[in-house]
Amino acid sequence: MSRVAKRFYRVDSLHGLDNLDRGESASLDNRWVFEISHEAANKVGGIYQVIRSKCGASVEELGDQYCLLGPYKETSVRTEVELAEFPDDSPLTVTVNNLRSQGWRVHPGRWLVDGNPQIILFDIGSVSSNLNAYKDEFFEKTKIGIPGQDMECNDAVLFGFMVSKFVEEFRAEVVNHTDARPRICTHFHEWLAGVGLVLLRLSNVDVATIFTTHATLLGRFLCAGAVDFYNNLDTFNIDEEAGRRGIYHRYCMERCSAHLAHTFTTVSEITGIEAEHLLKRKPDIITPNGLNVKKFAALHEFQNLHALSKEKINDFIRGHFYGFMDFDLEQTIYFFIAGRYEFGNKGADLYIEALARLNHYMKASGTEKTVIAFLIFPAKTNNFNIESLRGQAITKSLRDTIHDIQSKIGKRMYDICLSGRLPDSDELLMKEETVRLKRCIYAAQRKTLPPITTHNVQDDQADPVLNALRRCRLFNDPHDRVKVIFHPEFLSVTNPLFGMDYEEFVRGCHLGVFPSYYEPWGYTPAECTVMGIPSVTTNLSGFGCFMAEHIADPMSYGIYIIDRRYIGLEESVRQLAQNLYEFVQLNRRQRIIQRNRTERLSELLDWRILGTYYRQARQHALHKVYPELALEEEGGAGRLNYPRPLSEPPSPTSSRATTPAPSEAGSEEDSIDSEAELEELGVTSTNGSVVSSR
Repeated sequence: MSRVAKRFYRVDSLHGLDNLDRGESASLDNRWVFEISHEAANKVGGIYQVIRSKCGASVEELGDQYCLLGPYKETSVRTEVELAEFPDDSPLTVTVNNLRSQGWRVHPGRWLVDGNPQIILFDIGSVSSNLNAYKDEFFEKTKIGIPGQDMECNDAVLFGFMVSKFVEEFRAEVVNHTDARPRICTHFHEWLAGVGLVLLRLSNVDVATIFTTHATLLGRFLCAGAVDFYNNLDTFNIDEEAGRRGIYHRYCMERCSAHLAHTFTTVSEITGIEAEHLLKRKPDIITPNGLNVKKFAALHEFQNLHALSKEKINDFIRGHFYGFMDFDLEQTIYFFIAGRYEFGNKGADLYIEALARLNHYMKASGTEKTVIAFLIFPAKTNNFNIESLRGQAITKSLRDTIHDIQSKIGKRMYDICLSGRLPDSDELLMKEETVRLKRCIYAAQRKTLPPITTHNVQDDQADPVLNALRRCRLFNDPHDRVKVIFHPEFLSVTNPLFGMDYEEFVRGCHLGVFPSYYEPWGYTPAECTVMGIPSVTTNLSGFGCFMAEHIADPMSYGIYIIDRRYIGLEESVRQLAQNLYEFVQLNRRQRIIQRNRTERLSELLDWRILGTYYRQARQHALHKVYPELALEEEGGAGRLNYPRPLSEPPSPTSSRATTPAPSEAGSEEDSIDSEAELEELGVTSTNGSVVSSR
């Protein structure tokens, strides 16, 4: 690739992806991949997003040699799956019919997502009469007893037996359809699907198995208990901790799956460390989570989309802060945090404390800027706050009144100018129109402060976010430079306050703040990145560790990584507050430059790149079963490294040598900023060299 081409290297010019042949080579080699999860076409948690977003890249690589296996959930199937029989000559069809002849209800079809992959859904109700027999057999083979009242584990056992039987039948059938020896790889996600893996291994079925844990069971429970988790990983009495929380049988199922799998993977290095201590097996391969970047790609339009979405947020702010609009929206910065309502794990405690300190820094510096910080967590509410709804109604009334008066003034001005003279001021605004405006202005006055929440939260005295805001005295006082809004509901276009979905809201904000303590991956900062929005993450999140590995100076690309692993809580809060303050000090042009750099990182999170790690996992598992198969050279995102931008001040690690030297392959990718960036930052480019103009 030429130097000029490297300068414009981005997601739509990916190279080295010859293996994405839609299953041609897999069909010739008789390779099959089954991906098994309780969240296939069944939205429960984050794994649904992982599998759903990966389908497009999986089908590009494997075509119809790829198939998902999941439980049949009628409510999800109605909207997400097109039920249809597979071709008669497919071994999948024969296997499905064999199971149906035993009285099982099995539903083949296509998942209505990118790639439109094949999917087979198992109705576990059709085998529920065998539950006790299955549990007895599972206990005989593994010595893991499952309590009768644990309905989730009961479903996992039924699903696991159906999946293992299907794979076993398919392995026996597929040899009748081709001369090539079948190479079947089964990929199980999380402990709920792990029973099927355990049964396949104990039955010695000739298939390769992979087990991926996205977050360990015990890890989630321990972090929810507010313990110093990462500094005590090697001191926990695992059996005692699992037993105390009533999840010992689940923990045994997870650990058994991890140890019996031919290949064990986790989604990040930090989760790998957790798994090594809690599950007692080190991951063979790290399989980071990606995104379908095409869905978010806006290329040169993403800056315009930011401006349009920000104006919608501005409209909401005008309504929420009516009567106290003493700040300039052009000088206002929008921060936000969003996700599951896990106050400590998601870092909401750090976020609020840092906002209080940021408020102090900004008041002390006398800045004219204002920060409005959103907190979007789903909580139990009674309904919308009356003050929030009233504010939107009042500002809408004022806006409609002004539009009406504007049109009348324009018509009068047009008629007067046609007569050959300029209008007088008293000819433009009529007395009755002045009265209308005064009424609207008086209606927009209020004595109470703007609310810190948009809803009436149930049991608000015990709500952790509201209590933290009260403790930090963030009450939207006119003297505060940091205002806060707690929106205890996920955003949607039907929301009467915002009228925008989450993606549009993110595009309108300036910074996403996610200082998580327990975050195996972190989709929220990843989504910010592909939309060109800078974000704050931590070195305890998978996303933060991944970015630190592949970017020489993450902060230059709008990725702020807070240390929550090696320093105390007080130092982490101070570091976060300082980063937020430094971001607020950026001028508009500098923020635009940073958003441009952030959007460049989209390629790093594309499933077409990160899918390589899944390929490595499959090759690793197949090599364990069939040692004669050679392992391919490692690839993935390891070949994508983003150096420090040239417009950033030099450091000893990034300064260039004084004498010319040949560059390493790929070392100059994305290293050259746009001419506008260089000029803005006082750097001029002459014949390829960089000279400071300051």
